[in-house]
Amino acid sequence: MTNHNQALIQTEDLWKTYEMGSTEVHALQGISFSIQRNEYVAIMGPSGSGKSTLMNLIGCLDTPTKGRYWLNGKLVSEMDDDELARIRNQEIGFVFQTFNLLARATALHNVELPLIYSGIGSKERSERAKMALAMVELSDRMHHKPNELSGGQRQRVAIARALVNHPSIILADEPTGNLDSQTGVEIMKLFDKLHAEGNTIILVTHERDIAAYAHRIISIRDGKIALDERIKVDTVTPVR
Repeated sequence: MTNHNQALIQTEDLWKTYEMGSTEVHALQGISFSIQRNEYVAIMGPSGSGKSTLMNLIGCLDTPTKGRYWLNGKLVSEMDDDELARIRNQEIGFVFQTFNLLARATALHNVELPLIYSGIGSKERSERAKMALAMVELSDRMHHKPNELSGGQRQRVAIARALVNHPSIILADEPTGNLDSQTGVEIMKLFDKLHAEGNTIILVTHERDIAAYAHRIISIRDGKIALDERIKVDTVTPVR
């Protein structure tokens, strides 16, 4: 087995079982893989395949029934809810299909939210949020509220919010699901840029053309890994 300190993500024999009345449903059945720093990985599968369950485990939103999961050298599969909440805030930047923005807050305030949870002072919060919005080319919209922004701009705000804590991984769940195809392409180009800047990106999708932006695709079927394929030679050198 590879050294857990080397891989950014290491899973060993992950199972997730749900009790449905008197029957047990195995959503995940013995999933093992590792992801290195600065990889760009798509987790793909039809609905009901277990990919959303796997995303919830990777994102520390849930814990496995059995098996072990290390994130950045920490054994998170054994952690309690408080520890998981802390890891989520420090290590993971989430990007959701539905953007999950606060309707009454400006773009800037939405991006600041993870920093508030981290207890960072208002001046530094504001500076870091402005930098994150600049990274997604949205500086000119920082004082707009979500209803004053297009779908693509809202998703850029959500991506800036994911970046603001400098997380170990960006975890994107169907990030183009609510966007038209042209805007979707622009958002995927932004992920390419973020990957080139040294970010580790995990993309969860059921769409092959979206998964094709990644450099490796892990296909899940019936709770197991059906295929783990590298689709691009990674020529990107990580930013030091």
